[in-house]
Amino acid sequence: MNIEELYNYCLSKKGVTEDFPFDKQTLVFKVCEKMFALCGLEKWEGGDKSINLKCDPEWALELRASYESIKPGYHMSKKHWNTVSLNSSEISSSFLKELIDHSYDMVVKNLPKKVRNELS
Repeated sequence: MNIEELYNYCLSKKGVTEDFPFDKQTLVFKVCEKMFALCGLEKWEGGDKSINLKCDPEWALELRASYESIKPGYHMSKKHWNTVSLNSSEISSSFLKELIDHSYDMVVKNLPKKVRNELS
């Protein structure tokens, strides 16, 4: 998946906005002002393609044990975030979409019920 496909996929989710709250190179995707995905754009240009995604703590550990391309979240809470490297064929586009969906759902499930209902 290239950066344009990733960008379009994240923005296609209901209630998602994009932001650059940290610097001009870190693209952040948010749902209702809560982060669910971060991408360092300068790394994509340099060939080090990765994305930080929120993850259930237990599943995060399983993923890290099963995939060399999934590590604890870089500059994030290691308990709740993974950094997914996309430089190998280990992470398919469909699996990446599953991980993005999971991250989005993790954030949405913690939103107030009224907001969750508006998103469904």
